[in-house]
Amino acid sequence: MVKKYIVVLPLAVIAILATIFQYPVHIINALTLESVPGYGVQISIVRVIFEPVLGVLLYLNRSLYPLQELPIALGWIVTFYVLYGLYKVRSTISDGQRSRRVLLFLGNLPLLIGICFAIFVVILFLPLPNNTIVNNTDNEVLVTTHAHTEFSHDGLMSQEKMWQWHRRNGFDAFFITDHANYAKTLEFSQRQRRRELPPEPLILVGQEHSGSNHMSLLGLKGTFETKGKPDSVIVNLVHKYGGAVLVNHWFDGKGKAKEFYKDLGVDGFEIENVGKELYYDRELFRELKEYCEDHNLLMVGGLDFHGYGRACAIWNAFTIPNWDKMDLVSRENAILEVLRARDQDKVKVLMYNDRPYYDSSNLVFSPFITLINYFRTLNLYQVLSWFFWLILVQLLWNFRRRYFVPMRKKIAIAGLLSALFLVALGFYYWVRANAVKGYSDLFLEYSSLLLIIGSVFMGYSLFVMYIRFFRKVKK
Repeated sequence: MVKKYIVVLPLAVIAILATIFQYPVHIINALTLESVPGYGVQISIVRVIFEPVLGVLLYLNRSLYPLQELPIALGWIVTFYVLYGLYKVRSTISDGQRSRRVLLFLGNLPLLIGICFAIFVVILFLPLPNNTIVNNTDNEVLVTTHAHTEFSHDGLMSQEKMWQWHRRNGFDAFFITDHANYAKTLEFSQRQRRRELPPEPLILVGQEHSGSNHMSLLGLKGTFETKGKPDSVIVNLVHKYGGAVLVNHWFDGKGKAKEFYKDLGVDGFEIENVGKELYYDRELFRELKEYCEDHNLLMVGGLDFHGYGRACAIWNAFTIPNWDKMDLVSRENAILEVLRARDQDKVKVLMYNDRPYYDSSNLVFSPFITLINYFRTLNLYQVLSWFFWLILVQLLWNFRRRYFVPMRKKIAIAGLLSALFLVALGFYYWVRANAVKGYSDLFLEYSSLLLIIGSVFMGYSLFVMYIRFFRKVKK
């Protein structure tokens, strides 16, 4: 009787967390942490339909410290399986059955680890249908000042897909800031000027310069060479040709003192950068914020998107009246003018907020807190999606028949599918590595890793499939 209605408990927990303890998803100002009026959140219908899968994956993707929290979460899954396996083995009376359970447990463990690794790859590398921003303001446009395509040594996304990604995430304009290369971006931007691409979002030309610290050189046009030049010369050249310079992720401690960059004449600093962690040390944040306010330096949010990693979580809102009536050149000039003027009143740093803040001092139990907070963010339609899928699973459980695939075979199938996914993605990266040879280093690096791991995992999965599907058991 308990197994027949076991779904009732999770349904009740989900309903309570989503109503009584609700945490509404909203957009905040990164400088004040207050909610920003005029902006909402749009949830993809595809996500709502498959909420129990896509919703959880996306919420994990938006973790504050994903590179630390995701392995911990997957580690807990393996830990629970090990504990469950040990319990099943100890509770078995017959020696023969105990031996079979031990073999089944040991055989499933590599499959589960491989499946967890594939899930980790899905979360970080696939463009899932994430929630995005809705701009209901009259005079504000959303801009990225920091993004990398496959023409950067650390990028994994084509220019066209980068453009589509920014359009899907509500941006009106975006700078491509590939490392040590802006010629390809200039070509791409000129295609839009020739009307070979739709006008929105606007493609803007930049470059990330790796000098004493990484800096975004924005608004580049024509011939511009940075190789071998000191930071001071580069900053002066960018300004001479009407551009702006922003210091990227200065707070990671790899550059010089902030006073050094102020004296160089930079226009501002990234006050947030979500390429790795959503929040860095808050004391350092306050120090940098106060310094920028005291010295008239602009503060922006660095999306630092490379075609993989966290779903979009930051936007810069520029106040530019009559944006819709401007041509492309006028729009570009208006954005550059806001940057050069360093007028913080015309720039808001917007951040996606779907959970309370916590620091990275103790993340061991963060997956459980994350799961609770995830259910708190659900709206009515997402809750109904959970209800539908849980009830469907319960019905299938109640009315299962012998011709249903047993669990030991299901996990073997899941392992093989996971291995096929890893190999397919590795092969795709290998194709892209050859297409952009001499630019992105990551395609070749990740393709080798995925092909090796995927091939080994596939061989093991096929062996298990043979044992569990085709090998005859001796009686």
